[in-house]
Amino acid sequence: MAYFYLKDRYDTEPVHLVMKVFFFGVLLVFPVMVLQRAFVHGLGDNPFVFSFIISAGVEEFLKWFLIYFVIYKHTSFDEPYDGIVYAVAGSLGFATLENVFYALLNSASISSLLFRALLPVSGHAMFGVIMGYHLGKAKFNPGLTRRHLALSLMLPIFWHGVFDYVLATTKTYWIWFMIPLMAFLWVRSLRKVNRANATSPLRVVRSEEQVKI
Repeated sequence: MAYFYLKDRYDTEPVHLVMKVFFFGVLLVFPVMVLQRAFVHGLGDNPFVFSFIISAGVEEFLKWFLIYFVIYKHTSFDEPYDGIVYAVAGSLGFATLENVFYALLNSASISSLLFRALLPVSGHAMFGVIMGYHLGKAKFNPGLTRRHLALSLMLPIFWHGVFDYVLATTKTYWIWFMIPLMAFLWVRSLRKVNRANATSPLRVVRSEEQVKI
């Protein structure tokens, strides 16, 4: 989270607001647990349904709902990159408590916790970047608001679903699929970070100030 926070080149966000979103992300774990349990009873545990609807669908929708209704119209959300900061904060807040529960309930070893840090936790951050990037595009491109709001929800659900489906269906050779997938998501996310910073309206202001100086 610190990495993405510090990548904000022009106007870093209030720490207390970022931590507030992080804490709300932590709280999302509880409704997610209840909803996922209900969906499993109703829809079963087919790997595709579980990956794309019960896991990715529920988790990413509630994270999107949090960012949209708490942050999207907030005055501190004043440049496209801010969407990435807040979406990553909410996603990693969720991932934090999710993995604490995993460690406590499964008596997890150090190696399994490192595995979850490198894959599921890292994955949540990447899904947050995708979500936040398109929320930023939606807010600062009025003519494309609906399109990017839809993408800010559907793309994280899709990539989260792919991530979970690979782990659910490739028990033996999962690493041969997961490493290219994670590399792709990291490269894609870093490009979105750079694009969001490059389109900041504050970038123009800073440039004008430097010229005057």
